[in-house]
Amino acid sequence: MKFSRIAAAVTTAALAPVVLIASPAFAADHDAPAAGNQPAPTTPDQTVPDQADQAEQDHKTILVIIAHPMASEFMKKAGHKAIADGPRAMRKFIEVDQHDIRMDDYRIAILRLLPNAGPGLKEGVNKVLSNGPTIEHLRHFYDVTQHELRDDDNAVEISRLIGTGGTAVKEAGKKALQGTPADRAKFLKTGRHLAQASDDLVELARIDEGWDGPTLTEAISKLMNGSPTPAELRHFLEVTQYELRDQDNRVAIARIINGGGPELLKAGRAALAGTPAARTEFLKTGQHEARAKDQAAKDKGAKDKDKPAPGKDAQEQGTGTGSGTGGTTTGTGTTTGTGNSTVTTQGHNGAPLATTGTGDHTTLIAGGAGTALAAGAGLLLAARMRRAGAGR
Repeated sequence: MKFSRIAAAVTTAALAPVVLIASPAFAADHDAPAAGNQPAPTTPDQTVPDQADQAEQDHKTILVIIAHPMASEFMKKAGHKAIADGPRAMRKFIEVDQHDIRMDDYRIAILRLLPNAGPGLKEGVNKVLSNGPTIEHLRHFYDVTQHELRDDDNAVEISRLIGTGGTAVKEAGKKALQGTPADRAKFLKTGRHLAQASDDLVELARIDEGWDGPTLTEAISKLMNGSPTPAELRHFLEVTQYELRDQDNRVAIARIINGGGPELLKAGRAALAGTPAARTEFLKTGQHEARAKDQAAKDKGAKDKDKPAPGKDAQEQGTGTGSGTGGTTTGTGTTTGTGNSTVTTQGHNGAPLATTGTGDHTTLIAGGAGTALAAGAGLLLAARMRRAGAGR
């Protein structure tokens, strides 16, 4: 029993310091707030970014912006100025200024599409700029829409060339229409000219075959025997050939009017002094009209030459000439016959009785001469009767 109490006392003495030490903790735990009302754990203070590091990052960002292919000179100048003005200016450029400048750059870039644009692209440009676009609208139009509209315009232009071009242009154009947008753009840039050159060589050969003038013929031969570029062939057909045609036409007109009639000479000289078109018209129709006028004047002159000269009828009024073996008979007019020569005979009323002839007497001349002789015989008989009466 004694031993047991001693063991208990020893145990109590050993546990007492432990209880005393744990008591404050127990008391504190007893007074703690209910779950869910604990204060938020303390977070460590956030470190403020180093301003030097931010400025360096903004500097790099601005350099990337102004190096972009779409960056205009104004964008580049504004970016360099912001870098020079310091961190605050760089931050403002990145957050505000670059976006405003980019809007203006896209507008300017889109406006620059107009000079070489077809009808569809022009309409698209006017539409996108007039609808209060955002930067996204402008960027999409410049990067995507403009190329679609340009390809539509290219297809329309190629179709027009196919309708008016020669064989080579038609074939190359149809092939381009069946290809890609790049094929169509390439055809309009270079392919059409190469195809046109092939057609132009065929046209030059046709002109050479059908033209007689030496100047143009010689020039065509020289050109085709050389190594002409497509541009040289086109210029020859559109300009040079007409200048050389006119030179040949001048030579032809000078040859035609040499020794020609008055009207032909007059019309030819007028053509030489006129335009190339006037010379072409003279050779086509004018020379023939002038020749016809000259021929008509010539025929009229020959007809007038066959008519009696003015006043001849008055001088021969009352005078008739017949033919016979000889002798002269006088009545109301005078008739003279000499050999076989016969001229117009007129009676008392001035009407022609016979026409001029040679060789044997015609029936009309004979009749006229007979009438004249009968009239003379009657007058002679009357004179004799008067003399006989006077003798009685």
